Amino acid sequence: MTVELSLAELAGRLGAELVGDGAVKVRGVRPLNEAGPSDLSFLHNPKYAAEAMRSKAGAILVSNPELAPGHNLLVMPQPYLGLARALEILCPEPEPEPGVHPTAAVNPGAVLGEGVSVGAQAVVGPGCSVGAGTVIGAGVVLGPDVTIGEGCRIHPRVVVQRGCRIGNRCVLQPGVVIGGDGFGFATVDGVHHKVPQVGIVVVEDDVEIGSNTCIDRATLGETRIGRGTKIDNLVQVAHNVQVGEGSLLVAQVGISGSTSLGHHVIMAGQSGAAGHLKIGERVIIGAKSAVIKDVDAGQFVTGFPAQPHRDWLKMNVRLRQLEKLEKRLSRLEAMLNERR
Repeated sequence: MTVELSLAELAGRLGAELVGDGAVKVRGVRPLNEAGPSDLSFLHNPKYAAEAMRSKAGAILVSNPELAPGHNLLVMPQPYLGLARALEILCPEPEPEPGVHPTAAVNPGAVLGEGVSVGAQAVVGPGCSVGAGTVIGAGVVLGPDVTIGEGCRIHPRVVVQRGCRIGNRCVLQPGVVIGGDGFGFATVDGVHHKVPQVGIVVVEDDVEIGSNTCIDRATLGETRIGRGTKIDNLVQVAHNVQVGEGSLLVAQVGISGSTSLGHHVIMAGQSGAAGHLKIGERVIIGAKSAVIKDVDAGQFVTGFPAQPHRDWLKMNVRLRQLEKLEKRLSRLEAMLNERR
């Protein structure tokens, strides 16, 4: 579904400054090298300025009009944010009709708010509460006593297990599992005895969780994902983990049990943290890094084991020098042997 708007209308809705012909109409958003006269494009990195000059786009979102002279421009301080808003306006996601699909199974004890949509073959268990305007996709399973807030989008085949709570305006992409058992076993004489996981998961407001991510229920108490956190695909959050608000967990991140993240932590792709650690606020953990001890607030750490980024860079420089040092040492040994 697309919407056609004049640049003057679009600029007004975005709060952008219009440079050029406001009567031009756009109805799509495409990259600079693919955009045509009826498309909006964007330039958020100055290194693509030459490509912007060659673009045939009907208009370009920019932060500085001098980057693309001669084009129709929508000027905003943050063009990438402008792109996000333009996509919402020009390419809105279809909204399902409110109501319960005939093949869905909604327990009589569940409470559905106004305008809720429940898709085909979804299951809503006893004691569930689903807030107004929330969309429950096809094949979703909500276990007993689950709470979903208002304005959420629960995509197909999501599973939210017993007692877990999802806040308002959350997005759960396909295949997310909330509240599966944490990995808890007591090993005695070589036998692994399962420890019942009787806690829950709490996902606060405005959280988005990517496809096939798993967030385990707590052994006791709560696993908690803070407000405004965004989680990518294929992330594993173990039992009793606490993720602070505004954090970013990128693809294939793994966080072991009972580790705590402060607010606005960034864990880059395939990074991980061992259990029972404290990672301070605004920490950045580089891709493929492994955190095995506490990290103070504000640090940028990389490597295995993770350490301050500058130290990791210095260590890698020294590693690359080892071959030369070995050759020098061999020559020195040979000289000493000759003198003997």
